[in-house]
Amino acid sequence: MAYSFHVYIITNSTKSVLYTGFTNDLAQRLTEHYINKGKEKTFAGKYHSYYLLYYEFHKYVNNAIDREKQIKGWTRAKKLDLIKSINPNLLFLNKEVMEWPPSRLYHR
Repeated sequence: MAYSFHVYIITNSTKSVLYTGFTNDLAQRLTEHYINKGKEKTFAGKYHSYYLLYYEFHKYVNNAIDREKQIKGWTRAKKLDLIKSINPNLLFLNKEVMEWPPSRLYHR
């Protein structure tokens, strides 16, 4: 069975926060962040972060985990440099990977 993993960076509508994560289902994970908006118990929910700015593919889970940890350790400036390397205008990329806003709202 072939697996795929994504490391991603999301933000809120004003782009004032950056959240880095990894998942094996990017569309579903974005939906979950969207569902959690406004929920104080999660960072992404608290800051209404569900707008995709950056994502990259990994074949192996350990590589994705290591990359997520690496990016999380970076400064905001370094994260923005990474994002701008593929998304120079800081556009929201949600529609590249899924229907946006999501119509099927469910958690795994």
